[in-house]
Amino acid sequence: MRSYALLQVLLLDLLLYHVYGANTRALFLFKDVIKSNTTAIKTSGFNTVIIFGIGILENGDIRYYSNTPGSSDVVVASKGSYVGGDALAERVRSFKTGSTGIDRTEICMNSQHVKNLMASPGPGPETPLFKNFQALKAAWTLDAVTNNDEAIYDLGSTVAFGKMLANVGYKYTIAPYTRAAFWVSMKNQLNSGLTEANWLMDRVYLQCYDGGASNNPASWSSQLGMKIVPLIWVTNDSKPQYGTSAAQARLRFSGWTRNALAGGGYWNDFDIEKMALSYRDYGNVLTGLFP
Repeated sequence: MRSYALLQVLLLDLLLYHVYGANTRALFLFKDVIKSNTTAIKTSGFNTVIIFGIGILENGDIRYYSNTPGSSDVVVASKGSYVGGDALAERVRSFKTGSTGIDRTEICMNSQHVKNLMASPGPGPETPLFKNFQALKAAWTLDAVTNNDEAIYDLGSTVAFGKMLANVGYKYTIAPYTRAAFWVSMKNQLNSGLTEANWLMDRVYLQCYDGGASNNPASWSSQLGMKIVPLIWVTNDSKPQYGTSAAQARLRFSGWTRNALAGGGYWNDFDIEKMALSYRDYGNVLTGLFP
């Protein structure tokens, strides 16, 4: 009996390891990655970084918006080639090399020009947009693209774009704050016929600040049929009423229904550095709650 009980305990421990080992500990990167403290980001407990400020131009080129005083926006992919420079590519690739806990790098964008480009020339492998995303993925060793659409919400073109990205080799994620029904429809179409392990749209980064301050991850989880990664805004001087210290973040994450969560994350690195906050303090909250 004792041997059987011990086996049960060991099996439970193994199950918990595999379940919780998959937890997402995310950080959105708003600051120019060339100027951010990548060493601290890599070694403070995060396993996913999402580079904010990628935009598609009218002709299908891809631009990186640095969002940082003294930095310049730069076209990073054009005519099917990477054109963003070696220094930027090396910095982005470095997130997953050397001493690091990061195993997934994503880029975050809105839906500007997606509808028109999906209509013409379309999502095919010979189009400039397809080739540009292919080139950027190779240059930056990217894993996923995050949809941060907060204005357009065109279902047909969004689904077509997501499937195009799948053909390039990306996963597709979302960072919503409202319009749950739209995201449910999109998820159902993108993941139709796929097992959960192979879902194309495999993560939801739910904004729980500013316009999404009242969001309940459990409600979104129920509607989407998948677990949620809630996002909290760190202490900041832009909208301080939505800022959250590391200690406050622990309380907020702990207050949400645990079985609805796939981890947790923060918006954003620019404020952590500007406000002289600690990456380690915020990271420790995530590693403690979502090991």
